Amino acid sequence: MKKYFIILIWPLLLHSAEKEVTIAIEGMTCPLCTTAIKRSLKKVDGVLKAKVRLNTQKATVRFDDTKTEASELLEAVARAGYTGRLIRQP
Repeated sequence: MKKYFIILIWPLLLHSAEKEVTIAIEGMTCPLCTTAIKRSLKKVDGVLKAKVRLNTQKATVRFDDTKTEASELLEAVARAGYTGRLIRQP
C-alpha cells in the first residue's frame, strides 16, 4: 500500500507578500518601448513578473512587497524614460 504525505501550506499562504499593481504609462509608441520598460521593471529587486502592453498603455507588475514598493516601480518606469501613474493598487 502506498502512503501519501500531505504537507499543509495554507499557513504560508496567509502571509503571502505578493502584490500586483497596474501602472498607466504615457509615451509608449512602439514594441521597443514596452521592452525597455519591462527590462527596467525586472531589474527592481522583488519584481516577480512584469507585463507591458502597448495597445492599452499599461503595465501589470507582480512583486514581493517585503522587498520593494509601488513607488520604486514608478521610479523604474521613469528610468526607462516614461511617465507612470498607479491606477490599481492592492
